[in-house]
Amino acid sequence: MRKKYPSDISREQFEKIRPLLEGARKKTRPRRIELYDIFCGVLYLLKSGCQWRMMPSDFPKWRTIHFYFQIWSEAREGEKSILDQALKKMVGEVRLGNGRTEKTSFCIVDAQSVKKTDTANEKGDDAGKKVSGIKRHIAVDTQGLPHGIEVTTANVTDRDGARQLTKEERENLLAVENLLVDGGYSGTPFAESMREILGARVEVVKRNELHTFKVLPKRWVVERSFGWLEKCRRLWKNCERNLSTSRQMIILAFLVLLLRRF
Repeated sequence: MRKKYPSDISREQFEKIRPLLEGARKKTRPRRIELYDIFCGVLYLLKSGCQWRMMPSDFPKWRTIHFYFQIWSEAREGEKSILDQALKKMVGEVRLGNGRTEKTSFCIVDAQSVKKTDTANEKGDDAGKKVSGIKRHIAVDTQGLPHGIEVTTANVTDRDGARQLTKEERENLLAVENLLVDGGYSGTPFAESMREILGARVEVVKRNELHTFKVLPKRWVVERSFGWLEKCRRLWKNCERNLSTSRQMIILAFLVLLLRRF
C-alpha cells in the first residue's frame, strides 16, 4: 500500500484522463503496475522539484515512471502528445460546463523568462530582463485557461515567440478574433502576422498610457496563470534538458490544476 502524498490527485479525478493515458501504449501483456501510481509519481516530481532518481521508494521504480512520462510526452505523427490531448479535453469540458463554446474567441498572450540550471542544454539570454534560460509563451482565455503553450530560448523576442505559438497551436486558436497583448508586442508587422495566421485583431495595452499605476485591464488574468505554475517547484527554474520536455511539464501543471478545481 503506497503512502498518500499531497501532490496526489483522487482516483475520481484520474478517471477523467485514464482512457487517454492507457491508449498511449499497446498492451502486449497485462500491466502489472497501477497506472494511477505512475501518474501520481510524475506529479510528485513536478510538485516537489526532486530529481527522477530521488523518487520515494513506495512509488514504482523511477525508470518506469520516467518511461511512461516520455510516452505521454511524445508527439505522434500528425497528432499532439497524450498530455496535450488531455489538457485540450479538460479545457473544453470546463468551458462547456461554464456555458461557453469549446474554443475561445478572445485570447490574452504573454511571455515569462525563466532562469536555467546547469542541466539545461538549450538556453538563451534575455538582455532586457537579464535572464539566462528559457521563455514561456502562453495564450489564455478570460478564465485563465490555456489554449496555446510554447517554450523557446530566452533570447527569442516576445513577438517571435507569439508567432511560433500561434503557428503551432493554430488548430486551438482558429476561433480567436481578438488578441490582447502588452507593449512588448507593439508594431504593425506583428499585428499583420497575427491577421495572416489567425485572422485576429491585436489590441495593445500599455502601462504608460494609464498615467498612474493600475492593474492593466484583463492582463492580470494571464499573470495569474503564470502564478499557478509557480505552485510547482519543478517550474521555478528550468532544469529540463530539452525545450519539449519543459513544455510538457507546463502542460502537466495546467492539467492537474484543471483536474483538481473543476
